[in-house]
Amino acid sequence: MLCVSLQKSGATKKLQATLLLALFLFASPSHAAAPAEKKKSASSVNNEGLLPLDELRTFTRAYDHVRTSYVDEVSDSKMLEYAIKGLISELDPHSAYLDKEAYAELQATTSGEFGGVGLEVGVDEGSIKVITPLDGSPSQKAGIKPGDIIVRIDDQPMKGKTLTDATRLMRGPKDTPIKLSLMRKGVEEPIDLIVIRDLIHVQSVIVKPIAEEYLYIRVAQFQTNTGTDFSEKLRENLKLRPKTKGLILDLRNNPGGVLQASVDVADAFLESGTVVYTRGRMENSSLSYAATPGDLSAGLPLVVLINSGSASASEIVAGALQDQKRAIIMGTRSFGKGSVQTVIPITEDRAIKLTTALYYTPNGRSIQAKGIEPDVRLEKVSNEAGQKAPIAEADLAGHIGSRDGQEVGSGEREREAVVNDDALKDNQVLDAINLLKGVHTMGQPASPGDEPDNKQSAPPIAPNIEVRPKFNENPDEKTQQ
Repeated sequence: MLCVSLQKSGATKKLQATLLLALFLFASPSHAAAPAEKKKSASSVNNEGLLPLDELRTFTRAYDHVRTSYVDEVSDSKMLEYAIKGLISELDPHSAYLDKEAYAELQATTSGEFGGVGLEVGVDEGSIKVITPLDGSPSQKAGIKPGDIIVRIDDQPMKGKTLTDATRLMRGPKDTPIKLSLMRKGVEEPIDLIVIRDLIHVQSVIVKPIAEEYLYIRVAQFQTNTGTDFSEKLRENLKLRPKTKGLILDLRNNPGGVLQASVDVADAFLESGTVVYTRGRMENSSLSYAATPGDLSAGLPLVVLINSGSASASEIVAGALQDQKRAIIMGTRSFGKGSVQTVIPITEDRAIKLTTALYYTPNGRSIQAKGIEPDVRLEKVSNEAGQKAPIAEADLAGHIGSRDGQEVGSGEREREAVVNDDALKDNQVLDAINLLKGVHTMGQPASPGDEPDNKQSAPPIAPNIEVRPKFNENPDEKTQQ
């Protein structure tokens, strides 16, 4: 039976008045308008920093009903925190409210060491969906694949849960078990796996010789120190192998990370020109990042491997090298996350991760919800029947739309796919080697020994996942990093 009370107590009116006043004061010190002024449109009011009065009244009514009528008593501080969570989570799949635990976990992830199963996940229509397992992680060893939907964690249903909820459940001490229940396209029954947590040391850069005269470079994730590690390992290996004829940069299933690291990696192969630029509403979110003089590889032929698991910072590298015609991009269309998230502290131990800009390749391309189309399209051979295209940015519910309206989701990617029948261990790497051999035959590149010793590091920039300076209670006081 539905009971509706139309009475308003004096306390209720006082609460609503207090909330309205607080929200008005928070919105703008210039909220008071002359009574004689004509009513302005919602858009013009918002542009002047004013809040719509009718919607504020609606919010305070809803708040009061929850406060007084919900079956369990909920504190005002908890309800206001819920309101912030709802506000941020409704914007797009990558914006989020970070409480104390989530904030600490984000900092641990970008540093490259944490305890867990090693999964990069996203939210798609209320479900927790796997973007990619990290290289060498327990989840990869257990056979978890991009596109799998996590329906239960330790028998707790995940439908409707946030990324923070799922991440918190998957993190834990080393050697502790966790039960994951997955749904996979082409498999009717749920897949139950017991995964043993481990200390996840994400080794972001691996460089090794391959096919005698070539170097294979794997970047698994862009962390704070990835750019420095990349340059050091590339220099070291080229010095040890002066007869190197070409390079393979493997960005497959790289979920992205810190923007500064991606600029550093692209800059290692560029002499000049734009690497990437961003555009947002705030003045400090519209920035351009340029390469510094000195190609560490002295112009060696370069093939970059990408796939649907290559996202964000990976796409920045691929897009920059493609637009500047420095590399041949091979593989399948990338994920299509062309947005930049800024982590903004709102208290000493809480923050919001907010989408503040879209990034563009040197030629002005936005890959948001479209991805990077490779120069040479080549599927990775798989013996699994019924394998579908992995999840893409355009598949995520509430994703930011492509500015030109041209989006490419997993359905379109499946139609693009042409699967090779050769059962090779890694046909994409082998074909990349063959391509490099062909390029080398066409023309001998400069010797790696000619590289300059004074290669400069990339300029200081804001990261893709940017952590702003320490929380400042006075927003008018500006700090610089």
